[in-house]
Amino acid sequence: MSLDTIKASPGFEKYLPQEYYDLLKDSQFVSPKKVSEMGSFKELIEEHPMCAGCAMTLFIRTMIVALPRPEHTIFVGTAGCGRLVLSQAAIPFVYGNYGDTNAVASGLKRGLGIRFQDTPKDVIVAAGDGGLADIGFSMVMHSWFRKEKFTTVMLDNEVYGNTGGQESGMTQKGMVLKMAPHGKKFEKMDMMGLAKTAGVAYIARVAPTNPNRVAATIQKAVLIAREIGPTYVQAYTSCNIEYAIPTPKVMDDAREVEKARYQFSEYFSDEAKEYWDKLEAEKRQLKGGAATASSAVPEAE
Repeated sequence: MSLDTIKASPGFEKYLPQEYYDLLKDSQFVSPKKVSEMGSFKELIEEHPMCAGCAMTLFIRTMIVALPRPEHTIFVGTAGCGRLVLSQAAIPFVYGNYGDTNAVASGLKRGLGIRFQDTPKDVIVAAGDGGLADIGFSMVMHSWFRKEKFTTVMLDNEVYGNTGGQESGMTQKGMVLKMAPHGKKFEKMDMMGLAKTAGVAYIARVAPTNPNRVAATIQKAVLIAREIGPTYVQAYTSCNIEYAIPTPKVMDDAREVEKARYQFSEYFSDEAKEYWDKLEAEKRQLKGGAATASSAVPEAE
């Protein structure tokens, strides 16, 4: 979990593939990147086995670009589509058993805090609605009640997409699926409401329709989790296979769902809001100082 882990051992440089050198030359490991630059630099995740047009893949790519310090970040995931992408990123990934991701993340965050007291290490759980709202519900809730300082990102495709189309607690009521032929009988779980009840410091719901908003949301969640407490991001990442969404229509579906029932929303606890306002003020002060310094430098003739 540092840039030392990607340095080539002396004498082996010439045997490494070009893709490796691209990481050292033009990636987030070298300098921060903007969402608007995606596709023009070496991303920390490129090849993956996801379905064509998968909204989850786009969200994960954007999430990784948004990481404040990717070289000091570790992902925790479990069975599901998301781990097919995350496990192939140039970022450490821990594969937890189905349901225990937040327990694993709790131990990791505590251990890293003891081992690296002077360097923030960001732990992020990224798993599906089945792994977090259903099978992992107990571990998720207790990590929130204990105020564990890491981020939980739900990749909410509203179905068990990786195992054939079973309904999950996050499936919309009435939805007919291959393994729910009579339609779901109860309402979608209010995980955001539960997060607020559990005292989560920052909570957000977002769709992949606005990549800059996705990036800003992830950054808030990660930075607030470092200092204040647990944060939760619920992201709509449709399963175009189980819901029969044509590949060219995936983003159209995301826009429609966002407009109808998945509007962007965020919640700060009082402590989290105070901390975030402080970070924003410091950022503005730095920008102002840089602008003042640059204006004092005479322009080249």
